[in-house]
Amino acid sequence: MSIGFAAAISGLLALSVPIFVALCLPVIAFLAMTTATPPELVIQRLFSGVDKFPLMAIPFFILAGNLMASGGLSRRLTDLAVSLVGALPGGLAMTSVASSMFFSAISGSSPATVVAVGKIMLPAMSEAGYRKPFSIGLLMGAGSLGIVIPPSIFMIVYGAVTGVSIGALFLAGLGAGLIYGAVFMVMSMLYAWRDGLARGASWSGREILRNLKASAWGLAIPFIVLGGIYGGVFTPTEAAAVTVAYAAFVTMAVYRELDLKGLVAVLLESAVTTAQVMIVVAAASAFAWYLTTSGFAVTVQAMLADIGENPVKVLLVINIVVLIAGMFLDPNSIIIILVPFLFVLATSAGIDPVHLGVVLSVNAAIGMFTPPFGLNLFVASTLGITYRQAVIGSAPFILVALVALAVITYVPEVSLWLPTQVYQGIGGN
Repeated sequence: MSIGFAAAISGLLALSVPIFVALCLPVIAFLAMTTATPPELVIQRLFSGVDKFPLMAIPFFILAGNLMASGGLSRRLTDLAVSLVGALPGGLAMTSVASSMFFSAISGSSPATVVAVGKIMLPAMSEAGYRKPFSIGLLMGAGSLGIVIPPSIFMIVYGAVTGVSIGALFLAGLGAGLIYGAVFMVMSMLYAWRDGLARGASWSGREILRNLKASAWGLAIPFIVLGGIYGGVFTPTEAAAVTVAYAAFVTMAVYRELDLKGLVAVLLESAVTTAQVMIVVAAASAFAWYLTTSGFAVTVQAMLADIGENPVKVLLVINIVVLIAGMFLDPNSIIIILVPFLFVLATSAGIDPVHLGVVLSVNAAIGMFTPPFGLNLFVASTLGITYRQAVIGSAPFILVALVALAVITYVPEVSLWLPTQVYQGIGGN
C-alpha cells in the first residue's frame, strides 16, 4: 500500500498537479478504498492543520514584507549595502548578498527577497559585466536567506509543529544566517578576482551615514520584533501584527511612497500569497495525519531506528533526506511531512531541537533553488530569466551552500551560542 501511495503522489507531482491536490487526493482515495473512515474527515484535518495560534504570524509577516518592498525600502537597503561593501572586489555581487540579508530580516520570505532585490541588482550586475548565470544564481541563493534569518516563516511553522520556542529559533537563525550569507560573499569576491571585475567607488563615511539614515526606519524592524519577543512585551504572533502596523506607518507616513490604492494592491497580493502558503500547510497536515494513522509512520520510524544514535550519522541522514525532499516539496510541506519522524530520531540521538530546526531551515533554503522544483527557479522568471538559465546559474551556488550547511550542521555553536546566552534552557517554550 505504501508503494502505491507514494507512486500516486509522485505521478500527480510529475503531471504538475498543485502540491496541495497531490497531497490530499491520494489520502481521500486510499481512505475510501482501504478503510471504513469517511473521506470527509480529511476536510476536518485540513482545518485543524491551520488552526494553530503561531501560524497567525505568517499572514502578518507576509503583509509586512510586501508593504516594505512596495514602499521603497528595498531600494534604500540596496543603497546602504552598496555604500558598505561596494568598494570591495565583487562589491556589486556582495551588495546583492547584503541586500538580501537585510530584506530577509524584514520580509521572512525567500521569493519576496529574490524579486525585491533582483529587480534592482540584476540589471546593475549585467551592466557591470557580471555574467547572467552567475548573477541569477547568486540572487536565488542569497534570496533563500529569507528562510533562515528571522523572522522566518519556516521557523514559525516548525515551532508550531514541534512546540520548540520560536524565540530561540529566531536567535539561532541569526548565527546560521550570517554563515550562510558569508559563503556567498566569499564566492562573490573570488569570482570578481578571477574575472578582473572593477571595484566600486571607495568608501565614504558621509555616504554610509546618509544611507543609514534613509534606511533606519526599515532596519529598526528586526530590533522591534526580536526585542519585543525576548523582552517579554509580545509573542511572535503579536510581534508580526506590530510589524504590520509599523510597516504601514513607515511606508505611508514617513517614506510616503505608498498610497491607499497601493495599499489595496499590497493587501490583495499578500492575501494570495498567504492562501498559497496556508493551503499547502493544511494539505500537508492532512497528509501527515494519514501517514500516522495508516501505520506508515511506524514503519518509517523503525527504518530510521536502524541508523543508531550517533549524532554525526543521524545528522548526515537527515541532511540527505531533506535535501532530496527539497527538490520536490516546498519548505512548509517538508516540515509537516518529515518533521514528525526526524524530530524523534534527532532528539533520541541527543541533538538539540533548536539546532535541528536551524539545520532543517538551511536544507529547505537550499531546496528553494535546487532543480527540478525549487520555487526560486520559477520566481526568477519574473526577472526575465528562463527556467534553463536559472538551473544553470544555481548549480555552483548549491555546492557553496552545502559548505555552509556542513558548518552549521557539525558546529552547533554557530547556531546555539546566542540563544544559550538568552535562554537558560533552549528547546522549550
